[in-house]
Amino acid sequence: MMPRILYIDDDKFNRLLIYRILVAAGYEVDLAEGAITGIDMARHNPPDLILMDMSMPEMDGLTATRHIRALPELQNVPIVVVTANVMEGDRERSLQAGSNGFIGKPIDVDRFPEQISQFMRSNS
Repeated sequence: MMPRILYIDDDKFNRLLIYRILVAAGYEVDLAEGAITGIDMARHNPPDLILMDMSMPEMDGLTATRHIRALPELQNVPIVVVTANVMEGDRERSLQAGSNGFIGKPIDVDRFPEQISQFMRSNS
């Protein structure tokens, strides 16, 4: 069975790019255009990995990560923040919120599938 990834990002172009890269790498990908929708999707059909944007209008990715970590059925699902917020302290804040990793945007299209594979392996 293919590993399933949930990608939560309010930007449709980012969602499309990540979707295409991950599907080409052999993953099944679910897309959510906001944190509240993403949390709901994760609760009803827990993925193998969650990719989380940091800056979204209705609820930011760090708050969403804390919400997911508070749900017993999702506590062990790895969360990787994928964000353009790469200022000093952003990685630390994302880890403190409960994420398992951090990838800055713009992503390296060639390296991205291997980065995701490493997170999948290290959390299995």
